[in-house]
Amino acid sequence: MLSRLTRPRAVAVCALPVVALLATAAFAPLPFSLTQPGMTANVLGENQDTPVITITGAETRTTTGQLRMTTIEATNPDTRVSLGDVLDAWFATDQAVMPRDSVYPSGQSTQQIERHNTEQMKESQDAATEAALNYLDLSDKNIKVTLKLADVGGPSAGLLFSLGIVDKLNGDGNGGDLTGGRVIAGTGTIDADGTVGAVGGVSLKTQAAKRDGATVFLVPKDECGDAKSELPKGLRLIPVTTLKGAVSSLAALESGKGSVPSC
Repeated sequence: MLSRLTRPRAVAVCALPVVALLATAAFAPLPFSLTQPGMTANVLGENQDTPVITITGAETRTTTGQLRMTTIEATNPDTRVSLGDVLDAWFATDQAVMPRDSVYPSGQSTQQIERHNTEQMKESQDAATEAALNYLDLSDKNIKVTLKLADVGGPSAGLLFSLGIVDKLNGDGNGGDLTGGRVIAGTGTIDADGTVGAVGGVSLKTQAAKRDGATVFLVPKDECGDAKSELPKGLRLIPVTTLKGAVSSLAALESGKGSVPSC
């Protein structure tokens, strides 16, 4: 024999699984990382009392201005991120919610992730050195470049490393600084042939750049849209696709001659 539920009771019974799901979602860990603007470092200067770029085997220049690489800070890979955390960050302009797998390799321990990021940084530094020396036609010379940047991992400082090497060895090519005395910030991976690649998190990196005094930000061209989404007032975007293009843009900006691309 079957009994028939009244409408209020039927609604209540159907609502119970929904309420249970919402309660579970509110407290269960979610596969996201919360990110915010991180530290920046002037690759032409020192980091933790150690020169970021050291060059031997060639005469170097005394530079002015700054070339600041930028970072984002993310919650640790084992941090529990709840629905409430995600909702809070979603409506904040100085935070972003990113899939954890886009920040950290999946299926790896914290120690493995740290090793992976360190390896990526080393590969990025090697590529940045090769790209800069190739650009300056110095790849066959006995020049040694040492790059040191503590507590930073990943490949996204590659472009700024290359620009720093170029500035210390050649400046703008006409006796001036590549920076023109400005505080220039940016981000981007780099290959040995000078190709600049996308990195992610650029809307947070522009905020870090502005916070630390930058007026110009070099951004991989494919990420112009993301960079413009939360662009701080007074920060000029210059899209780049190659090391050569980045150098040409900065030289044109410094001299006032030639075109400077914009997003």
